[in-house]
Amino acid sequence: MDWLTTVDHKKIGILYLIAGGIFFLMGGIEAILIRIQLLYPDQKIFFGDTFNQLTTMHGTTMIFLAAMPVIFAFMNAIVPLQIGARDVAFPFVNALGFWLFFFGGLLLNTSWFLGGAPAAGWTAYPPLAGIVDPTGVFKGVDFYVLGLQIAGLGTLIGGINFLVTIINMRAPGMTYMRMPMFTWAAFITSLLILFAFPAITVGLVELMFDRIFSGAFFDVAKGGNPVLWEHLFWIFGHPEVYILILPAFGIISDIVSTFSKKRLFGYSSMVFATALIGFLGFMVWAHHMFTTGIGPVGDAIFGVATMAIAVPTGVKIFNWLFTLWGGQIRFTTANIFATAFIPTFVMGGVTGVMLAVPAADFQYHDTYFVVAHFHYVIVGGLVLALFAASYYWWPKMFGRMLNETLGKIHFWTFFIGFHMTFFPQHFLGLMGMPRRVFTYQPGVGLEQGNFISTIGAFLMGIGTIVFLINCFSSLRKPVTAPADPWDARTLEWTIPSPPPEYNFKQTPLVRGYDAFWKEKMAGNKEMTPAEPLGSIHMPSPSILPFLMSVGLFIAGYGFMYHTYIVSILGIGMTLICMFFRSVYDDHGFHIEPEELNDKGAKA
Repeated sequence: MDWLTTVDHKKIGILYLIAGGIFFLMGGIEAILIRIQLLYPDQKIFFGDTFNQLTTMHGTTMIFLAAMPVIFAFMNAIVPLQIGARDVAFPFVNALGFWLFFFGGLLLNTSWFLGGAPAAGWTAYPPLAGIVDPTGVFKGVDFYVLGLQIAGLGTLIGGINFLVTIINMRAPGMTYMRMPMFTWAAFITSLLILFAFPAITVGLVELMFDRIFSGAFFDVAKGGNPVLWEHLFWIFGHPEVYILILPAFGIISDIVSTFSKKRLFGYSSMVFATALIGFLGFMVWAHHMFTTGIGPVGDAIFGVATMAIAVPTGVKIFNWLFTLWGGQIRFTTANIFATAFIPTFVMGGVTGVMLAVPAADFQYHDTYFVVAHFHYVIVGGLVLALFAASYYWWPKMFGRMLNETLGKIHFWTFFIGFHMTFFPQHFLGLMGMPRRVFTYQPGVGLEQGNFISTIGAFLMGIGTIVFLINCFSSLRKPVTAPADPWDARTLEWTIPSPPPEYNFKQTPLVRGYDAFWKEKMAGNKEMTPAEPLGSIHMPSPSILPFLMSVGLFIAGYGFMYHTYIVSILGIGMTLICMFFRSVYDDHGFHIEPEELNDKGAKA
């Protein structure tokens, strides 16, 4: 019950990590099944509609239900600590965001057992996504539409929460230009969420009206236009790539700086480059649509804008390299993942610039070259960064150290497996292998690349299993991690591991960038407090976020099966919870100074 009712940002971070980790494993299993089918030509293990369901669910799960939640896990667990805050701005809304994401993802994945998963591709392009089964059995895309609406609502309110937290709840002295890079990345990511998610929400609502209420937004026969979906999807979809990768940039910046024992090189240029990437990210969406027929002028504008976004990204690469240059580098597992991220992400970025040339994109489009590019950015970029963050912040979140030997085995199996999987796919694409096909012809030179690719996928799976063994074995150890195991630079390392419920006994006074390191250099072992010791106000736990999300989960099934009484009951349940939240004035509780000393000693 404690976990169902918690509004503590650190526990919600752990919930995001567990749920995102489960969905990550599901997406990984779907990927391995795809690769098993493509191991040899003309196989018929997972073919036809089953293969389409696997590709759709793999993409949708990994982007919306695995990558995003794990990013939110670290944002929840770490950002308030990095800015010296005792909590997020809206703890109740934070809990609601998690449960909405969880039940949205659950709704989507129940499709496997209720007639079949969506099979229209993870981008769900109409008219394919608009086909309604008259028997009412195959409702895959309905699960997609309703599940992502519920999960997306959770992400949107989570982004708003982080914006308010970072703007309003920084410790005294923590100016914007003293914030750690991970906090900056979380801030700009939250801004992107605020502006990008309404576009996909509008698209999903319109697709829902087309499918469930016989609407005409994307149906050509009724005067609709399927290209409208492409615009709405990619106006969200391209900023979404930066919503995923910017937190990774923040993670790498913090880790490389810590393990080089150096201030991040060109901090202010990193901040402005991150902001510029966020800004330009909204101006490049139609590079996904060069072959749609928007014309040479549109193609040229979006091609140039796409190449322009490579400039601030390149700035970051040199910042990291110059941070490492001349540093006292320690190759812990976290830092190996972080440094491996840099060349791998560059490879993904270079193929991105190739795809930004409209004439070339006409050749690459919908081939395995695009699959290779995308995975080099998202797996070679984001996933490596998330593994780095796991090894770096695990002791802070759980109070236990992960095993470094198992960590290095995990790194080498996953890293080698990753390059074996996706490097050959560049050449498969250039040889003409299309995306999303469940088989290929023998004797045209595609066998070897696909075989190597599948072996690599299994190696990545083995690496992930090693990581899980490491996690579970660490959780069986006693809570022994020191407050600052890495000799780090930022505020989260000034408090015990795991942090107490209230984070900081006294709000710290920040006197410069790399606040903790500045105090260390001045000969201080801890931060100077900005306030006297006093009672701390804490929010009360609440079951209402869980119940509100269950209500929308139930309503989703009602809409899907045209049983509107169920929808009314589900939405009614959510509205009743909102009513109780509004009329019942919850004042929370206080932790008194004498309790602080007891709790601090226990922590």
